[in-house]
Amino acid sequence: MPELPEVETMRRDLGPLLLGRRIERVRAYHDDLILGGMTPWAFRRAVRGRTLGRVGRRAKYLLFPLHAPGDVQGPPECLMRVQVRMTGRFAVAVNRPDSSEFRHPGIDIALDDGRTLYYDDVRRLGGFDVLTPEAWKARAAELGPEPLDRSFRAATLARILTPLRAPIKNVLLDQRRLAGLGNIYASEALYRARIDPRRPAGSLEMTETRRLHRAVRAVLRDALDSAGTTLRDYRAVNGRSGSFQTRLLVYRREGAACPGCGRPVVRIVQAGRSSFFCPNCQR
Repeated sequence: MPELPEVETMRRDLGPLLLGRRIERVRAYHDDLILGGMTPWAFRRAVRGRTLGRVGRRAKYLLFPLHAPGDVQGPPECLMRVQVRMTGRFAVAVNRPDSSEFRHPGIDIALDDGRTLYYDDVRRLGGFDVLTPEAWKARAAELGPEPLDRSFRAATLARILTPLRAPIKNVLLDQRRLAGLGNIYASEALYRARIDPRRPAGSLEMTETRRLHRAVRAVLRDALDSAGTTLRDYRAVNGRSGSFQTRLLVYRREGAACPGCGRPVVRIVQAGRSSFFCPNCQR
């Protein structure tokens, strides 16, 4: 599942390609890719003719501001929200990409310059919806802070963790507590911070919380520098792969030697998700 670095990479790729372009036509190949109770007809009507503003991201959502024709300076009239989930991919081109990895058309959005924003999704787990700015503000308020924002400090993390008894790994995955973090980077951050994923969140001392705060931000920045992690399905825009998989220290390395002590990396299951850690280094 794409996490913050992967979705942010898509945002950065799409931003300069779409800013100021007007949507001419929309084609949805599968009704189930239109979310939020909208019909495909209502979705097309909501986005057609509008001008795309600066692409944004919140947690694991891509946000496409939709403005009145030709106006990208004022507030958007509505927002097109996209969840790429596991296999969603984008391309911006005149013609559909001719590759084995882009043969499951989902949604085509034709632009006024002759190019098309193509969305491909083999498993159809992702989707699009359209929200008013007020509706999106209410949804966004339900999400936790962005871990790469300047306002996210160790004290912020401490306030989140202190009252909670749930395992720290589970808390890091809860989007209501912290936005954008997923299984890969939660495992990697806990390893860097030398914290056992089974520890109750509220049991962390302030020195440990500071280590975890630094580790979360560092691993996300490192992953962003590598355009994310491509293990199987994830691709950035126009087929670009991430490379952070070559720098993973514990994730999906069960039985391999821990980079710190040489003992085997262990895999356990927490809340239905695999956690990878070193029982020695993360005691």
